[in-house]
Amino acid sequence: MTLQDKVAIVTGAGGGLGRSHALFLARHGARVVVMDLGEGADAVAREVEAAGGQAMAVRASVTDEAQVATMVKDVMAQWGRIDILINNAGILRDKTFAKMDLADFRLVMDVHLMGSVICTKAVWDIMREQNHGRIVMTTSSSGLFGNFGQANYGAAKMALVGFMQTLSLEGAKHDIKVNCLAPTAATQMTEGLMPEQALAALKTEAVSEGLLALVRDDAPTRAILCAGAGHFERAYVTLTPGAFVGAGPQAAEGVIASWDAISDRSADTVPEAGRAQGQQELQAAFAAAAVGKG
Repeated sequence: MTLQDKVAIVTGAGGGLGRSHALFLARHGARVVVMDLGEGADAVAREVEAAGGQAMAVRASVTDEAQVATMVKDVMAQWGRIDILINNAGILRDKTFAKMDLADFRLVMDVHLMGSVICTKAVWDIMREQNHGRIVMTTSSSGLFGNFGQANYGAAKMALVGFMQTLSLEGAKHDIKVNCLAPTAATQMTEGLMPEQALAALKTEAVSEGLLALVRDDAPTRAILCAGAGHFERAYVTLTPGAFVGAGPQAAEGVIASWDAISDRSADTVPEAGRAQGQQELQAAFAAAAVGKG
């Protein structure tokens, strides 16, 4: 029971992947807050309790700050702490960008990105005061690598990676670990998008198994864990060493001429923070200037 007595909030937990997450966390000892818009929250909470776990059903929207604040207040009143937040709630409004209504772009951004921001903000100070917290953002290969017809979804999912990168730095001194999970799973959101054989292999339970690595006491931070059909990978945002071409009128042509060297990934790195890019660029510039003086 690795998560014994930990309190975990799972958004969008009334079905699909969220339901699987809630049941998985409860099986490992966590007391689970099952948050969703409708009756699914109550049904999943009953499932958790029938299996011997503890659960609280909350019908609320991740985009409603007042509802989220009330949920957090109620959880603290009942259990006195919040250890884990799984930002899972999401929707799809797939269309090519040419045909996409801006309202659908905003809606997807609001649910995936702002919903995660609102829920994270609501528990952030609690986790800081506890000097302990585990937060998982749900990203996607559509955001990491792109997917036709999902400009809104992809933009929201990649934004969550940037959100995770910064929060992992800001939460480090308070033992708040922040990671991303990129699932490939058969849910209501993916019906009709994959052949039956693939849907059968992509069980939500296979993705949820990856959660334990991200929320346990000795979890990593800033990891992007990809999961589907029992296979797990990690994705990284990397930086190539690049090439110094100088500044001034010659630079534009220099970039074009040096494109292969700039793109060479044979020695790319995973920066510890955004400042690494600027440091690398300045070091190259200073080195070039020193050679010029010499």
